[in-house]
Amino acid sequence: MSIPALGLGTFRLKDQQVIDSVRNGLELGYRHIDTAQIYGNEAEVGRAIAESGVPREELFVTTKVWTEHLGGGRLIPSLEESLAKLGLERLDLALIHWPSPGDTIPVAEYMNALAEARQRGLAQRIGISNFTIRQMREAIAAVGAQEIATNQVEIHPFLQNRQVVEFAHEQGLHLTAYMPLAYGKVMQDPVIQGIAAAHSATPAQVTLAWLLQQGFAVIPSSTRRENLASNQRASDLVLSEAEMAAIATLERGERLANPDFAPQWD
Repeated sequence: MSIPALGLGTFRLKDQQVIDSVRNGLELGYRHIDTAQIYGNEAEVGRAIAESGVPREELFVTTKVWTEHLGGGRLIPSLEESLAKLGLERLDLALIHWPSPGDTIPVAEYMNALAEARQRGLAQRIGISNFTIRQMREAIAAVGAQEIATNQVEIHPFLQNRQVVEFAHEQGLHLTAYMPLAYGKVMQDPVIQGIAAAHSATPAQVTLAWLLQQGFAVIPSSTRRENLASNQRASDLVLSEAEMAAIATLERGERLANPDFAPQWD
């Protein structure tokens, strides 16, 4: 199974909230679930999956290795712990969540450890997240571009990350867009609202369609069942070249995920 284009993100969702979101998503037909060690919700995600009754082979589950686990032989044990929490024998995708802060641990060291985790059967695929062009080069040099299933990065109409996108395309690297709705800011944008009105669609559907038509996977999250169902319909929406171009003009470098340990962005 390749990475399903539309996934269900679980960032910031905790306890019963994340159980309900994943349960609703699975009932509605979502099969791609994205979590991370630092989210503190892997056990709850696992519980929702187990209670759903959806066959394991239909699911695509991603988790991400936190920065504290990148060195010193901690990466593989951390993934084993994630699997125990999720109640799974194998991940569909394991990502490095963020590059080592300040590059204190070389990219090659943790990419090779991640590749070893895949060889041991802990994950079917491996990839990266929040990697700059330089760090993508180093990851490719370490394990090969064909081993990197995706780079999960912030992409939405107000931060289009064009240099990273261009480099990834040159290297044949797939991209997953996180925060695709810019924390809901797309709902208030007049350009997106106008396109949505023309299609009898929502601004969220238009934004997701814009990303999907560019070949990105998207992992929006929602606590509301009606929004989860609505987001799914973005896959059926087709935007014209003019509409795609109009949304492309909204770039303003508005980065929402920028912690103090973030790399030097391109």
